[in-house]
Amino acid sequence: MLGIAVTGLDCAFPGAADPEEFWRLLGHGRQAVGPPPPARGDGRRGERPAGYLDDADAFDHAFFGIDAAEAQAMDPRQRLLLQCVWRALEDAGTPPAALAGTQVGVYTGTMTDDWTALQLADPATVSARTGTGTGHAMLANRLSYQLDLRGPSLTVDTACSSSLVAVHLACTALLAGECDHAVAAGVNVLLTAALDAVYARSGLAAPDGRCKPFSPAADGIGRAEGVGAVVLRRLEDALAEGRPVYAVIRGSAINQDGRSNGMTAPSRGAQREVITAACHRAGVRPAEVAFVEAHGTGTRLGDLIELGALGDTYGAEDRELPCHVGSLKGNIGHAEGAAGIAGLIKAVLALHHRTLPPGYAAGDDTPGPGPERAGLCLPDRPVPLPPRGQLLAGVSSFGMGGSNAHVVLGTAPERPFAPPASDAVPRVFTLSADSAAGLQRNLLVQSEALPDVPRSAFAAACWTSNTVRTRLPYRFAAVATDPAAVARELRAAALDADVFGHSDRFARPDGPPSVALLFTGQGSQYPAMGAGLYAAVPSYRRHFDAAAAALDPHLDHSVAESVLSGDERVNRTERAQPALFAVGYALAGMVADLGVRPVAVLGHSSGEYAAACAAGALTLPDAARLVARRARLMGALPAGGAMLAARCRPEDARELVRGTATVALAAVNGPRAVVLSGSRTELTSIQRELTAGKVGSRWLPVSHAAHSPLVEPMREPFARAAAEVPGKVPTVPFHSTVHGRRCGDSEALDGAYWADHLTAPVRFADALRGLYRAHRPTHLVEIGPRPVLAPLAHRLVPLPKEACRHACQGPESTGGEAAELAAALYRSGLDPDWAALYAPVERTPHRLRPHAFATAARFWARPETTPRPTAPPPVPTAAPPDGPEAMLDTVLATTAAVLGREPSDVPADARFYEDLGFDSVMIMELRHRIEQSFPALAAVPLSELLDGVTDPRGLAEHLRLRCSGVRA
Repeated sequence: MLGIAVTGLDCAFPGAADPEEFWRLLGHGRQAVGPPPPARGDGRRGERPAGYLDDADAFDHAFFGIDAAEAQAMDPRQRLLLQCVWRALEDAGTPPAALAGTQVGVYTGTMTDDWTALQLADPATVSARTGTGTGHAMLANRLSYQLDLRGPSLTVDTACSSSLVAVHLACTALLAGECDHAVAAGVNVLLTAALDAVYARSGLAAPDGRCKPFSPAADGIGRAEGVGAVVLRRLEDALAEGRPVYAVIRGSAINQDGRSNGMTAPSRGAQREVITAACHRAGVRPAEVAFVEAHGTGTRLGDLIELGALGDTYGAEDRELPCHVGSLKGNIGHAEGAAGIAGLIKAVLALHHRTLPPGYAAGDDTPGPGPERAGLCLPDRPVPLPPRGQLLAGVSSFGMGGSNAHVVLGTAPERPFAPPASDAVPRVFTLSADSAAGLQRNLLVQSEALPDVPRSAFAAACWTSNTVRTRLPYRFAAVATDPAAVARELRAAALDADVFGHSDRFARPDGPPSVALLFTGQGSQYPAMGAGLYAAVPSYRRHFDAAAAALDPHLDHSVAESVLSGDERVNRTERAQPALFAVGYALAGMVADLGVRPVAVLGHSSGEYAAACAAGALTLPDAARLVARRARLMGALPAGGAMLAARCRPEDARELVRGTATVALAAVNGPRAVVLSGSRTELTSIQRELTAGKVGSRWLPVSHAAHSPLVEPMREPFARAAAEVPGKVPTVPFHSTVHGRRCGDSEALDGAYWADHLTAPVRFADALRGLYRAHRPTHLVEIGPRPVLAPLAHRLVPLPKEACRHACQGPESTGGEAAELAAALYRSGLDPDWAALYAPVERTPHRLRPHAFATAARFWARPETTPRPTAPPPVPTAAPPDGPEAMLDTVLATTAAVLGREPSDVPADARFYEDLGFDSVMIMELRHRIEQSFPALAAVPLSELLDGVTDPRGLAEHLRLRCSGVRA
């Protein structure tokens, strides 16, 4: 039998709400049997002690899009399985939504069916949902339906061995190619005393409700609840995808006692045979197996027979060390249909941690030595297992009717060494939930767990939070370089009620953001610009290297060396323009790799070259050739040119330059933001006038006067070079700062455009206002080495300051801007492509604490005492209510009763299917309730009664007319 990897798991058992608590309970040898929780009330089991779940009645129905009325009709086993399987899939590093529509097999094991018995006891309580809310088959089918899993889907009932048989069937299906993923699960909930009576009258029930496996004090079975699930993959598939593996199922087998000593009496021979068959399929000798998680129910006869079968197989004479034997039923009780999955999870965790928990609960007597136990031992304390090498374990589960299962497990293959991620790189940790309360709850859960994450695993933990956890409407994102820092942010946010919901760390976006890109021009450069991003962000580095490689053949210097070395000469025009293009091209590529698809682009001055590349109007080779030619021509112009930014109105600026020989209005960036360009001598005179008038100004770090008459000598040679570049029409809306408007659908950026671009003033304000009017972006992202345009944009268009972002923050950049931008856009509704922020070796799952579901909504299992929807029951009437509004009130109350809501929570114009989530079963229930209210309509066919009706308001009017017709 080829290996099957256990890639994910989750569980809830008595005294343990998740796998971490379960492992602690086992390791400390605690037992979790006691009276029913207070929420059970007087119950149908009275006060019988057992292993109870604390929250078996809790269900986060809103998370799964299930209305309260349907949740009330669902077997609690369905509810428990949904939450458990969801968490197991996330633990396996797979977002459940990613599996929708794929060949995922679902195999559930169960035994008793108390819920169905309770629901069908009184036909008057049966509803249209009873069929989907009851029965064994619906346990697996509900999972497959709710998660849209298309592989085999079946529920197994072989009594106590059900869930381990389900594991065997799931493994068989994977190896046969019937599915590519499989979920095997088991569940048990105690709702009635029926099986207690069976055990008691058969002499199998422990008087104190506790199992005492392999103990001289063993006196019968103590029952337990529980739910557990494992996610299974073919081992080669899991390893190829880099999935973490808990353990490997090496082989499994199932058989039947046949006609033995009695239908409920265990068979030593059959148990021996199933163990031998599993070992054979695993390709191992029984003597190699280090420990066995036994069935071990605590009945004297059953334990004696099982120890005999274990001695016959695992207690072989050629063993070097005895085989350790244990049974978790001494800790939690006998979980019946979930017992096998509980034993499997215990064994998997023991192999994973390489520690064997005590073989029985603290306080139980150990069995004495005897011939039946040759080669076996029951550990009375945790046993460290060898830290290296292959370890093997066996798991047994035997059904009361004679169906037996055994699984042989091995430790997971050692993962290849991966160098640790850099500690200094900022990472984004994300969380989302379906409600504000859900987000706050999970922030607290993760804040408690993150300090235990090693710094070396922080990148993997963040990657998992970004890519595995389901993306839900209420979002949180924090940027940090270590787990402790993120944990502090999470905890502070979760505990601060005033901040929660009002901080820019939180959001509930209505949809994905629409982003426009603004490309910065010359004057924004500085030595070593973008060096932090180059070191921290693989995506930025890749695009920068591509731009540098395209530019270098046309230049007399290395762009990478000029930019990254801190060379002050980067401020010279012949170096600044290629450097800024490379940085802009790399930033745009990085933003695109994050998944941002701009609704429009705009470039300021020389920033238009990178903008044109982003818009598809220039190829990288063509743009590099033009930028290099432009830079060399401009750099060869006589010295003495300069550019001055001034805080004055454009009309005042035009007056200032009137009569000058060289100075021009080079850019209009806002109502009181202009740039003047020309000779330094004339600009110095103008600056004195500005200062005298108390108008602020500053010199830009440039060596030449772009967009002025001083660059006219280079126009002709540059125009010749530009004419060689084929003009292309932008494929992304391109708002030209030459024209101050969007380029038309057939308007190419040809050589003439780039020649005019040299001397034409930059009409940034006009272009940006036009961009905003045309596209209404929710965010503007500046593509440049420092924030220059974003502050201007915030004053020009009605966007909040936090919506005007920058991709690089300037000389103080540490390389965290990409993470900050991704976090901001994630909070705004974008689902980034997170791979842009991680090296391939960092893109590995790390197991986070499981999602914390809401427990406020409770749906218990006693129909006669279960709260019903608050809408009043329909009262039969022969005539419709008076007036349209009265009829509408009746329809809203009826619809609310079907949904399990208050009538005030049902909008009159909400569509039944699209908005309220109705299905065919709910429509039939609605029709049933309508007939109860208006018996005269019972004879009207459904197609006529609801023909063309889409919402409660339409239904009310339709019914009013139909009732009038019937009465007439």
